[in-house]
Amino acid sequence: MDDVTDAWNAVLDAGRLPRADGSDPRGIRTLFAADPARFERFSFRADNLLLDLSKTAIDDRAMAALLELARVTGVAARRDAMAAGEHVNVTEHRRALHMALRAPAGATRGSGGAAVAAEIHSTLSRMHAFTQAVHGGALRGATGQRFTHILNIGIGGSDLGPVMAGRALVNPASPMAALHLGNVDGHGWRALLSTLDPARTLVLVASKTFTTQETMANAHLVKGWLAETLGEGHAASHMAALSTNIAACAEFGIPSERVFPFGDYVGGRFSMWSAIGLSLALALGWDAFERMLEGARAMDLHFLKAPLGANLPVLLALVEVWHVNAMGLNRRAVLPYDERLRRLPAHLQQLEMESLGKRVTLGGAPVTHATGPVVFGEPGSSAQHSFMQLVHQSPEPVPVDFILVARPDHPWVENHRILLAHGLAQAEGLLAGRDEAAVRAEMTGADPARIERLLPHRIFPGDRPSTTILLPRLGPFTFGQLIALYEHKVAVLGTLWDINPFDQWGVELGKALADPLLAELTRGEAAASQHDASTEGLLREILRLRGD
Repeated sequence: MDDVTDAWNAVLDAGRLPRADGSDPRGIRTLFAADPARFERFSFRADNLLLDLSKTAIDDRAMAALLELARVTGVAARRDAMAAGEHVNVTEHRRALHMALRAPAGATRGSGGAAVAAEIHSTLSRMHAFTQAVHGGALRGATGQRFTHILNIGIGGSDLGPVMAGRALVNPASPMAALHLGNVDGHGWRALLSTLDPARTLVLVASKTFTTQETMANAHLVKGWLAETLGEGHAASHMAALSTNIAACAEFGIPSERVFPFGDYVGGRFSMWSAIGLSLALALGWDAFERMLEGARAMDLHFLKAPLGANLPVLLALVEVWHVNAMGLNRRAVLPYDERLRRLPAHLQQLEMESLGKRVTLGGAPVTHATGPVVFGEPGSSAQHSFMQLVHQSPEPVPVDFILVARPDHPWVENHRILLAHGLAQAEGLLAGRDEAAVRAEMTGADPARIERLLPHRIFPGDRPSTTILLPRLGPFTFGQLIALYEHKVAVLGTLWDINPFDQWGVELGKALADPLLAELTRGEAAASQHDASTEGLLREILRLRGD
């Protein structure tokens, strides 16, 4: 057997149930009982960000096996190849240079080379000038009024990242309000109409190719609204594009000086650091946007320099391998205990599930192990009143990422204490559980028959794994660190699982199948035998209900 196979077998053996020595590989409480210093040994830092892995079942043996897997699969070499601008996206023969988007001028690692760096900094300079012109009033709408609202039209990575970041970092002093139109459903546009004044609205159309069907349908809808309210010749003065297709933008009516490009070396789900982040620069201010880039860059440098055993993205990825492959747990909940991070789970769903939901290796062979798990989540403490019942008591454990922020940016200290107490309590409860003796003690004095009837329902098994990420406070810098941490975790998992985390062929199938169906809906007639019987039947029923 080769080194990689041996390393995989060592990881799987560490999690095998039961172990040869009779111990339970899922037992976490016993690890704490045996090692009072477990938290100190299994928590790690990058700047002021702390990652606590102690509430997982990873012991010294498992950690050694996981780190050996990282070594023999070439995590460090693959990381360095990505930073050097090699074509790590092998199926599309592209680079993955999201680190270059936040690399400062003169950076030697993660910058993608001089040509890429010059291109990126040219765009950043233009974004800065545009932002300053809008904020300073040099750039105004057709009626001479200042812009007060941004409407970002995009979908997928051109929507989820900016929505999430804008919500996380907005503050009362933000210079403009940002709204987002992602879904092609017209009800989304209708909901926004009452909040927008066309004379003071700046529209950004975010589409790399400027051909994304949903985005362009919404762009035409909004352009028509501007033309109707401001006059046909004035709509373009309220629009800018985030795209590489200069010709298509010009045909749409947006001149080249209003087009902000980003290269094909940036995947959509990694793109909010690029021109796609223009809505953030406008809504938050350039200083905040720049600080966000600096935070991501700090995590980039940690990822590039820290040894594997102290490297937060690597360790977070290894925990995922442990849970998914060694423990067979193919779901993970993300619980940010900060309302500003409400959209983080949705962003991570795309970042991780689109990147890691792969069935073949880099070489095209079927994978022989599980890959990306299902990711879901809600902010705490709201999640405690929805799906946490399943997390605490379902037969199969669900690993959880808890994200806590030590200091709030509001004056209501007691609320934040309650929030933190609940976050800590949930993690503690998942670990400790509640056994029969504790339930009986809690029900002391109750009718004995009632105790026996309720006893099995009130027992919590415990030993449920979780990781905790603790931020000192949530600002642009720490936010940048947090998102870059998850981005690099995805890249590491691609190496560990021998899959390409930078393509998304599964997204394309639905787009291709939608075109003939759209044609049939437009014609008002279903094409016989073109679809499976269910799709054809549903199409005919829709046409009947529409009156076609």
